[in-house]
Order: sequence, then C-alpha cells, then structure tokens
Amino acid sequence: MSEAQTIQWFPGHMTKTKRQIEKSLKLVDVAAEIIDARIPVSSRNPVLNELIQNKPRVILMNKCDMADPIQTNRWIDFYKTQGIPAIAIDCRTGRGLNGFMPLVKNVLSDRIASWEAKGMVGRQIRVMIVGVPNVGKSSLINRLAKNSKANVEDRPGVTRSNQWFTIGKGFELLDTPGVLWPKFEDKAVGERLAFTGAVKDEVVDTEHLASRLLEVLRDSYPSELRTRYKLEGTDMTGLKGYEMLELIGKKRGMLISGGEIDVERASIMVLDEFRSAKLGRITLEQVGR
Repeated sequence: MSEAQTIQWFPGHMTKTKRQIEKSLKLVDVAAEIIDARIPVSSRNPVLNELIQNKPRVILMNKCDMADPIQTNRWIDFYKTQGIPAIAIDCRTGRGLNGFMPLVKNVLSDRIASWEAKGMVGRQIRVMIVGVPNVGKSSLINRLAKNSKANVEDRPGVTRSNQWFTIGKGFELLDTPGVLWPKFEDKAVGERLAFTGAVKDEVVDTEHLASRLLEVLRDSYPSELRTRYKLEGTDMTGLKGYEMLELIGKKRGMLISGGEIDVERASIMVLDEFRSAKLGRITLEQVGR
C-alpha cells in the first residue's frame, strides 16, 4: 500500500470498546477470540493481548469454509504450541460450533472442578466474545443462541454496546463491539483486513485494493486466479495488478463507451468474488511467514 493508502481507521466508539472490555473482563471466566481463518495474523488485535492478560482464552477460526484447510490446520497446531486451544468454525453453516462448549469446558476444567468442590455445581460459565469488526461475532452468537437477537450485518462496526446471551445450559455469552487498533503500523495488516472487508470500503481506494489483491493472489494462488478468470496461457509474472485488473475486466466484457474497460466495476467484482470464496479456499497468511 502506498503512503497515501495507509489505512488509519479508529472511530471514537473503538476507544470506548477498550474500556468496556477492561471493565467486563472481571465478569467472565474465559475470552473467546474470533478471528478470520483467511488472515489469522491480521485479524487478531494485538491490543487484546494486553487487555485479556492472564484470562483463559480460546481462538475460534471463523470463515474456515473460505480458507485453505491445510493452512487452517497448521494454524490450529501453532496456537496449541502457544498454549491457546483453537478450533475451525463457520458461522454461516454452523460447522464446528458443536465443539465450542466442550473446548471452553476443557480450558476451564480445573476451575470447574474447584467450583464443584465448593458446592457450586452447574455454575454459569461466562464467556466474552472478542474480535475485530466483521469477523462474525454476532453471527456466532445467533447460531449458538438459535435466535436473531444479536444485530448481524455484513458491515464493520455494527455492534455498539455489550450484550449478554444465554446459550444451552450453564453458558452465558457477552458480545462486545468490534475492536481495531488506532493505527495500522504494518501496512500489509491494514491491506489484508481491507481485502476481507473488515475495513470499510469507503475509506480505501477500491481499484488500488483490487489491484494489490490480484498481485498477492498471483504470487500465492496463481492456479485459482487463472481458473476463475480464464487466464490460462497468460504470463502474469511481469504484470502489475492494474494490468491484471484491466485484463479481467476485458475478459468479463466490462466495457463502457468507446470500448474503454470499466475498471471500477471490475475492481468491485474481484473483491466480491474473493470475499465470497468464488476464487476458491484461500488463506493469505501462513505459519512462519
């Protein structure tokens, strides 16, 4: 991303969220951090580490149906080495969610045994759901609570205040607003969040973003890119993102008056098709890289 394109997005309510999390942590037994399985590094907020501190934690790798399954398994193994249990889930289909409560109970097994020894059998387990905007926190809660009380929108920053939800027997979930840090020090982090829609499209240059995404996919998932946009036989090695964007627009017949290619329309299509996994199951960040 160019200097002009460095993403800095930190609405006022985000600062309020940090205070809410700090205040609410003492009310919960465990924090469940939901991340985007396609960008396991960039969708984890570094601020959460200092906020959560020694509180037990689990990681839920959401949108796993859109991510590369081999890479997802590698990340789960990596988190295990860090002492953080993780599972792959998909809130749209409900895949993997039956493992959520057993995972939490396993993390809290010593504490649950201590409660029971004190006569607190069946004590409510309180879980705080945390994560950056648009990773699927509200969708997760709706799936688990089997209702639509949480406000779900495919748009960053919808949830505004803490909400409690009861799920099953003995579980309560605390939903919190999405959190992002004040400044993306690493431009690649902001870029990947923008690729997946975690940053509002209104604050980025769509054509630049789509061009950069194409360059990333050319280097990491070239076969998927060629297949989706019928680029077989095209040498993409020396092509810049903008040139690939024009080529794709032409292939899809996105022309405007005078035969000029509608690059804006092509940009929107490329981003939409990546975000809906029409290009295939793709993970943009790999363990150790």
